[in-house]
Amino acid sequence: MGTNEMSAFGVGPDEEEIYRHFLRNPGTPADDIQLLLHTDPKTAQVALDRLCRLGLLRASGQLISPTDPDIALGRLMDIRLHELHQELQRVTQFRHVIDGLRAEQGLHSACRHGIEQLEDLDQVRSRIADLAFFARDEILSVEPYTELQPENVEQARPLDLRCLRRGVRIRSVVLRKALDHGPTVGYLRELVSQGALIRVAEDITERILVYDRRIAMVPVDPVDTSRGALLAHEGGLVANIIALFEKIWDQAEDLPMGTDAADDTTSQGLSQTEQRVLVLMCSVGKDEAGARELGVSVRTYRRHVADLMRVLCAASRAQAALLARERGWI
Repeated sequence: MGTNEMSAFGVGPDEEEIYRHFLRNPGTPADDIQLLLHTDPKTAQVALDRLCRLGLLRASGQLISPTDPDIALGRLMDIRLHELHQELQRVTQFRHVIDGLRAEQGLHSACRHGIEQLEDLDQVRSRIADLAFFARDEILSVEPYTELQPENVEQARPLDLRCLRRGVRIRSVVLRKALDHGPTVGYLRELVSQGALIRVAEDITERILVYDRRIAMVPVDPVDTSRGALLAHEGGLVANIIALFEKIWDQAEDLPMGTDAADDTTSQGLSQTEQRVLVLMCSVGKDEAGARELGVSVRTYRRHVADLMRVLCAASRAQAALLARERGWI
């Protein structure tokens, strides 16, 4: 039996073996499945029943068919990320538990087992400056502010620009409402022009900072950040926080950069971005490939496609491509 590659989705080795069996043999009966697992019929039936509850298998009479892996594992991933999200919220909400444990151990500045508590906002800012200074590979952040005050920008700019000049990759998600504040969106676009990757989301409440995928910071109280923060060094907890970040990142859209030289219109009245999307619609098969080629998220790429279809009054992508060719746009 192979390794349990699906364990991250909560699928055991026997269950994975059964699922792989039906991927290779769809629409076959479950007779003698226990022989595959070298176990008894009752244990095999329990595994089959659980796979059906998870949505990995579908039973039609005596025949068993597997659910498409993209759909099945996508559903399991959403369930797992939701669980991780709830776990993170529990960690950040139960400050009194941490305080009680620290009191028991007589610790004042940090707690053991890979979680350190920063007591106040000045301590948090100082640690952020240190972590940014020593970052080497990547900084991830989710920051649900609606605007940045001048003093915030003044404090953040040298840290952010220094990281970008050193080749540190910055990925950040902010609230779309922040785009209503001119100085804030100006600073965000400055960061993008220097190489940062910034996306916007309609509704986020999480506050997350991750440095080099080794250290993660979350506030003790997401509503009142003046109460300090928790700094996680333990690998499993950091991995869970990164998984939550990636879920938020995937659901966000790229920061709109406004009209500039890179978005000038062509002779057909299309922006260069729209022109490129038209070409990609005709030359690549999947949205993921088109988004990667354009350097944007899949969500943003699909929005461009939908806008073009609306402009062309096309009912499908194939019709949009045909109409664009007829007009000489591609």
